[in-house]
Parts: sequence; C-alpha cells; structure tokens
Amino acid sequence: MGINRHPATKRFVSLALLLSLCMSFAGARPARAQLLSGLTRTTTRTLAQTTQGVTQLVKLSPDLLRLVAGAPSGQRVRVLVQSGGVWGLTLDLLLLALGARTTHVYRNFNARAVDIPAGNVLTLAASALVSFVSTDRPVRLLGHLSATTGVDAAREASGTSPPAPDGSGVGVAVIDSGVYAGHRSFLDKSNRVRVAFSKDFTGEGRTDDPYGHGTHVASIAAGNGRVSKGAYTGVAPNANVINLRALNSRGAGTASGLLAALDWVLTNRAAYNIRVVNLSLGTAAVDSYRDDPLCRAARKLVDAGLVVVAAAGNEGKDGAGQKVYGRVHSPGVEPSVITVGASNTFGTDARSDDAVTTYSSRGPTRGFRVDAFGARHYDNLVKPELVAPGNKLVAAQSPGNLLVTAHPELDAGVSSAESRRMMRLSGTSMATPAVAGAAALMLQANPRLTPNMVKMILMYTAQPLAGFNYFEQGMGQLNVEGAVRLAKLVRTDLSNSTPVGAPLLVAAPPEPQTTVAFHTFNWSRGLLFDYTYAVGPDLVVRYQKVYGLGFLFGDGVITGDGVITGDARLLSDGIFFGDHVMTSAGVITGDGDPFCAAGVLFADGGTGVAGGRVFGDGVITGDGVITGDGVITGDTLVRGDDTDSMEAPGDGGKNF
Repeated sequence: MGINRHPATKRFVSLALLLSLCMSFAGARPARAQLLSGLTRTTTRTLAQTTQGVTQLVKLSPDLLRLVAGAPSGQRVRVLVQSGGVWGLTLDLLLLALGARTTHVYRNFNARAVDIPAGNVLTLAASALVSFVSTDRPVRLLGHLSATTGVDAAREASGTSPPAPDGSGVGVAVIDSGVYAGHRSFLDKSNRVRVAFSKDFTGEGRTDDPYGHGTHVASIAAGNGRVSKGAYTGVAPNANVINLRALNSRGAGTASGLLAALDWVLTNRAAYNIRVVNLSLGTAAVDSYRDDPLCRAARKLVDAGLVVVAAAGNEGKDGAGQKVYGRVHSPGVEPSVITVGASNTFGTDARSDDAVTTYSSRGPTRGFRVDAFGARHYDNLVKPELVAPGNKLVAAQSPGNLLVTAHPELDAGVSSAESRRMMRLSGTSMATPAVAGAAALMLQANPRLTPNMVKMILMYTAQPLAGFNYFEQGMGQLNVEGAVRLAKLVRTDLSNSTPVGAPLLVAAPPEPQTTVAFHTFNWSRGLLFDYTYAVGPDLVVRYQKVYGLGFLFGDGVITGDGVITGDARLLSDGIFFGDHVMTSAGVITGDGDPFCAAGVLFADGGTGVAGGRVFGDGVITGDGVITGDGVITGDTLVRGDDTDSMEAPGDGGKNF
C-alpha cells in the first residue's frame, strides 16, 4: 500500500516526555503509584526497546493523538479501547489506576468504551495489553422502488408456486434513529406489527423515531405497500424489523453506542432470526479497517453469518460541487461489509437512463495505519460494492419528526393520517435498505447462503452503468430479480469443507440478463477483490473457498510488483483478474476504459493514490485531505446530501 512520510516532530511525542508523563502521574496520585508501577513495568520495557519510543503512538488513532496533544492533561476524553486478546482483570486495574471510567462493556468484542483523562491516554496505549485506542467518534446519518430494482420482476417470475419471496421469517436489524411501529407500513398479512423488538442505545429511554430517519429507512427495506395501493412498497414487505435505536432525537450518536447495538445483535441474533443488519449511518473513516472498532465488530458479525449492509456516505462532491474520491465512511470501509452507493432513477421504472448520484461517496477507502516511522499506509480498497436507487425515495414518516418539522417540503403529501404519512428523502442511507431488503429476499429463497455468497450474487447480477468507474458504482446497480433467481440455484449443502472447484449450482447457470419495465440489461458478471475486479465462468459455476464463513474475497488474491494473481488454495483456475479499475461502458465487467491502475492501490512508495495522484477528472486525494474544500477526512463534521435538505435546526452540517 502507498505511504506518505511526515516529519516525526509533527506526529510524535518524545520518549522522554512519555516517561515524564508516567512519572508525574505516579507522583500526583501516591495511592496509585505502586499499582501503576507494577502494571506499567511491561509498558516501560516496551518503550525502551522501541525506536523513537513510538509503539504506543502507532496504537493511537490519529485524531485521538491530535486531541490528546492539544487538550489539558486533566480533560476527560471518550475513547474505545481494544485489547490484544481476551479482556482481563489486569487491564481493568490499569484503567482504574489511570483514572478511567468504563462506560460500556461489550459482551462479544474485546473492547471497552472508556472515559479517561487526556494526559493518561498515551500511558494506556503503551501497555502491551492494549492493541488500539481510538476516539469515540460521532456517528451521523448517511441520508416506484419495487419496480425499478427488479423486485416486481422477481415476484412475477416466481408465480404463485412457490410463493414469491417477500422476506417472511427473516429478521432485518435496522440500527438507526428508531422506528415508529404504529405506521401501517409495518403490519403483516394478519395485521400484526412486524417490528419484532425495539431497544434504545442512546440513553433517551425511547424507541420511537423523533428524528424521522429510521422509520423511512426501515420501510424502504420492509414496508408493506399498504399506503397508496402499493405505490411505496419496500423491497422485503413481510420481513421482520428489529429496531435498535443508536441515533438520538437530533440524529446524532456515538461509535460506542453503535458498537453496543452491534454487540446486542451478535448476542440475540438467533432469538429473532436476524440475518441482515442495515447501517444507514457512519462515522469518519480515519483508521484502517484492521484497527477501527466498528469495522472489527462488523467483521465479527459477518463471520457469524450475518449480512451487514452499510451506506457509503454522501460526500461525493466538495463545497464547489466538484467530484471527489476517497470519502467512504466507516464501517463501510470494512471489506466484509456490503457497501452501498446511491443511484438516480430519474423517476422512471426503466433503467436505461439511470446514473450514479453526484453526492454518493466514492472509493478508494482511505483509512490508514501509521508505522513506527510516521509513515501512513492506506487501505485503498475499491468500494462501494454496488449502488441502488437512493434519490428522492418516498417511504414511511414518523409523527412530528424533526426532519419534516424543519423542512416541511419533505412531506410527500400522501396522507394526513399519522399512521399513513410518507416523506421523501435522498442519500446512500436510502439506497442501503434497498440492498438489505434484497438480501432478506435472497436468504428467504435460500437460507443456506453465507454473507459472502450474498455479496457475490449481488455484485455478479448488478447492472453496470455506462460512464461510471468502479470507485463510483462498484459492479453496478442493484438487480433484485437476478439476485433472487441466482440465489435459488446455489446448492444448500455447501460448507467451508467443500473443496475449491466443486459445483456451485444445482442446475445450469441462468441467462445473465434481466428485463425491467421492458428494458433488458446485462449482468456485470464480475466481482471486486480488494484492488481490482475478477471475471470468469467459475465465479458462479464453481465453489470458491472465499465464499465460505470467515473469509474475505481479498484472501484469495496475491499482490506484488503491480500484479494480482489468484491463490490456488482458495480460488479455482477459471477466474481472471483485471489490472485496472475501469470506467464501464455499461455492458459487462472489464469493458470500457482504464481509470486507475490496480498496482497504484497496493504499491508501497508514495505513488498513485496514496501519494496524491491526480485522477482523470483533476481531483486530488491524498494524506487524508480532500483538496478543494479543506475538509479533513477525520473531521467530525459530516457533510451531507444537497439534493434534499435534511439539515436539523442549529446543526452545522447536513445529516445523511
């Protein structure tokens, strides 16, 4: 991966200063000095052996390092602490000795949410028991459907026997601003409420939706279409909704609160048959996905068999309206997650005029790690995986919500009854639940699909949009009809012990085309593998080890000298890799014009994307700074979608 070197004086505190901080801490708190001395003996030894004494700084998120450097020693800061192994009593005692207060304990993750004096963060990070410490960042929203996505076509193709998939029995966890369960969109066929469970993680003690975002999102995924005679039917209209409220009444939250919701899902997934998690929200992607606690939590959910779908973000252009790259948000930067950008259908069911929206965040992912010499190593993964309709979608409205109160024009004027009101919103937040609903349909059709199989099928059947590169659209636009059709053909007896190259389907592969509103389009027939794409008949004809639980697609590739090859232990022979990120001609994966050489995404030495390469449209990305508007990627201010204003009163930026 590319690196960018910076003067050590700008990034690091000297070893002498760190040791003096430890000594001053011990002197200021005599009652704890002996305990701290014992607990930090390993820390001191580690510091003494580390070049320039920077081991603990490598384990600090860059924005936390800046915060600690500028804050008074006694000022308390909220952080997420990850342990190197199973969390133990010794680490708890170290936190106690450092004056830290644990605000949340996670059952399934080796992490704690902690409130700690800023002056003691470096000492904490220096402990050999700690693997990474990051800021408890703010989490913000990232903000005709059934016809244009191919849902109607999928139902028509199924006929009446067997019944068309509608998500029945599948639980979709919507982690958002709450869900108004009294809306008619959430009734099942027997008029029972399909919001199966609700829990608050904001501390406000309520699970309804005073902000207005979560209800809208949930109905895109699972609205039943009973309002306006089915005009606003969700993708999986009979799926169950698990309402996990991680954003407060103003649409804001924290990474620790989101982590708590993910923790709950992992513990309770079986009780509600949760197979899909929708994250129409995100936070700044500062750290590499290898260190980011939200990414690591999402990975654990995927490894446990849950499909995690996340919004890419709405930062595809700067303040001057210019296209920018590298602003995909966390946890959308995590490679195991299905990351979704937004497309614009221009109000038509036919897909011949569809395009990627200008605001949809583009890859590559720009989370990074800092080594002991101050060099940044960027992830530079190609994201998102696909796009879905997200522009001016009409879906359920919660009563008196803040968004509509601040912007009455968002009310769609459908009804005056509270249980039937609908509102119009735009953003990758709206595109994400369309994909989550599609995943629910696929899992109803074939419950044995792994998360990686769901991801593979969604990408393989997507429609490539002409004129847009893979950083913008991934493999193309969501195609529910094709995805459900292919999902039904995947064998149900596959497992991690199935050998590479074994048959994947129970019958011949389907015709790789779909017709929606009298418009026939080709499937992409390709997949993303970290830095580039793969094509070949074996993608759907043969079983690939990377489709199993616990794998990433990137595990199957070997990179070096600017070349990507397949690992024969994980991939069969009939898969071929491209050497460029392409701008699609709209026919099939691999067609079109080269946009960026894959080698610059994983090359080390400061060239290409990592060193500030100028892309074809003249936009520069590099060093975590998006040139043109001066906004730092790690900034807590998140800018949103300009198509429909969703700015809350007093909020400095537009919410997603």
